[in-house]
Amino acid sequence: MDKLQSKTLQTRQKYPLDLKVDMSLNRIRFWYNKYGGNVYVAFSGGKDSTVLLHLVRKLYPEVPAVFVNTGLEYPEINQFVKTIDNVVELRPTMTFKKVIETKGYPVISKKVARGLRALQSLGTSARERNKVLYGDERGSYGKLPKKWRYLEKAPFKISEKCCEILKLRPANKYYKQTGRTAYIGTMACDSDFRRMTYIKHGCYLTERKIPTCTPLGFWLQKDIWAYINKNKLSYAKVYDMGVSHTGCIFCCFGIHMESSPNRFDCMKVTHPKLYKYCMNNLNIRKVLKTLNINEYNGLLSIENMIKQNSHETR
Repeated sequence: MDKLQSKTLQTRQKYPLDLKVDMSLNRIRFWYNKYGGNVYVAFSGGKDSTVLLHLVRKLYPEVPAVFVNTGLEYPEINQFVKTIDNVVELRPTMTFKKVIETKGYPVISKKVARGLRALQSLGTSARERNKVLYGDERGSYGKLPKKWRYLEKAPFKISEKCCEILKLRPANKYYKQTGRTAYIGTMACDSDFRRMTYIKHGCYLTERKIPTCTPLGFWLQKDIWAYINKNKLSYAKVYDMGVSHTGCIFCCFGIHMESSPNRFDCMKVTHPKLYKYCMNNLNIRKVLKTLNINEYNGLLSIENMIKQNSHETR
């Protein structure tokens, strides 16, 4: 079944943009009707959720956008969000600084960070440790890759709890208060985890704490920019500064997979004050050093970053 669904996804990803738009609109209609219009758009201020919000409001202009202000957004993202009508702003009860101090830093991936948190915790049982180190009765499920085991002895805590505390908890509270279910702008091409989620569930995730619909699940990054350009949509200007990814700006998930210059190297050029804060006040420099990620030593400018990312932003 997974092979069939994988082929289905690959086929849909090759569809022309107009067909993808029609398919996404159908999914938006279905979800809206399923929940009697009691829905919202999870709006991060990034390019993907900007396209999603435009599609949803093309059909249902009254649907609110919900922005979780985690404190980890580029200033240009916050400025852009303020230009959008009918936005509900949520805030977490804990800062990122407090999260990394009390829970740990998000490194490598959620799966790896979860395993390392278990290994670092004094309260972890021998059975739980063995599951992380060797897998369980299902085989390698939940097993920590050997190459990351050295991080158990890292000079800082590691945890996957950041997203839960800063994003999911405010969203869960909003859902409990309003009963509204979410449209979210994630796509299968974003990561292996999201690809597998799409293959398993398609665009409808009804078993989550907050039932969610991902109408853009089969889109590609090039489709996002094609749609923005075709419809002349406004977007956060941070993308014109050479920044290609606007997620949580101090997050270290996936940093080991980025070529040099990485997201932090680019931040040093585009947002030097934020760079100094995360390196010095949040001790991200120590995290990167432990991950064997060196600071970029070449010439870097906004101009060549824009050129480097031009295939994504035009």
